[in-house]
Amino acid sequence: MVWRVVERDDRRWNVSIAAERRANSPHWSLICWFRPCGDGQRSFWAPYPLSSVSRAALFAQADQIPDAALAAFLAQHLE
Repeated sequence: MVWRVVERDDRRWNVSIAAERRANSPHWSLICWFRPCGDGQRSFWAPYPLSSVSRAALFAQADQIPDAALAAFLAQHLE
C-alpha cells in the first residue's frame, strides 16, 4: 500500500504507511500517517494493530486492509 485516500465526515484524508521495529523485537509494526486533504486538521501518526516478523509480509497484509477499516481506525483517533 503506497497511499490511499479515505473519507470521514465528508473530509478526505491521505493515508501512508511505514513499518517500525523496536529494539530487541523481531516484529515489525504497521504505522499509519493520516494527512487531511486541505486545511483545518493536523496530520498524525498512529500504530495500526498489525505486526509481522517480515517487513515485506507486513506491507502485503497492509495492502489487504479495506478502506472502510482504515476509515474506522481514523474515526477512533479523531474522537
